Amino acid sequence: MRTISFNMNGVRSACRKGFYEWFGQQDADILCVQELKAHRHQLPDEAKPEGYQHHFHFAQRPGYSGVGLYCRRKPDRVHTGLTGLDGDRWADMDAEGRFIAAEFGKLMVISSYFPSGSSSAERQAVKMSFLEHFLPFIQKLKTPGREIILCGDVNIAHRKIDLKNWRGNQKNSGFLPEERAWMDDFLAAGFVDVFRALYPEREAYTWWSNRGRAREKDVGWRIDYQIATPGIAAKASSAAIHSRLVRFSDHAPLTIDYNHSL
Repeated sequence: MRTISFNMNGVRSACRKGFYEWFGQQDADILCVQELKAHRHQLPDEAKPEGYQHHFHFAQRPGYSGVGLYCRRKPDRVHTGLTGLDGDRWADMDAEGRFIAAEFGKLMVISSYFPSGSSSAERQAVKMSFLEHFLPFIQKLKTPGREIILCGDVNIAHRKIDLKNWRGNQKNSGFLPEERAWMDDFLAAGFVDVFRALYPEREAYTWWSNRGRAREKDVGWRIDYQIATPGIAAKASSAAIHSRLVRFSDHAPLTIDYNHSL
């Protein structure tokens, strides 16, 4: 099973840059996308590739956020938004289009776009509130026998190895001590950072600032993940961050192959 996660920074922009042509060559079973920045009527035809079921959670605000799932096999069930799984506390986040999940038997695959706190103190508070509530929510989903793969832009670099300039970013959103501690708690709750489990010492990034030729210099952050329960994580055989040859966004696609069949 090949699973790809990718923050598009706009589905229409990614289409113009050839993302779906590249995707058609990847032989993927599941594609999780984030930051669509579009509503359904604005999706290009290329964003509905043949041979795939496609499901989306759009933000109410035009040109903002939004997540999606593409699946070769029809899911047994799709959950659009957090509210239906965990009550009304998620109404504000669901208005931003940040969560969609598909069930395939005992496997649940999630595409999620965590809030960023870099724009203001108010948005950082929103981010921390989201994290506070998301951890018990995802723990509740981890019922006996169920395996989970959470794909998405978490907007946190977990360890020093996960960003180039860690010394200068310790007071910046995305590498704050409290955010990194939350990642510690997330993984300690029975989840695995699959890329890091495969490659414990590899310096590799999934996002680069558009300023200062950051991508050309590979001054980046690893903030896009596939985080999984131990059973399915143990079946991961290889991973790739497509950072050099393909540039469809300020993020790079993350591919992981699992020795598992849907």
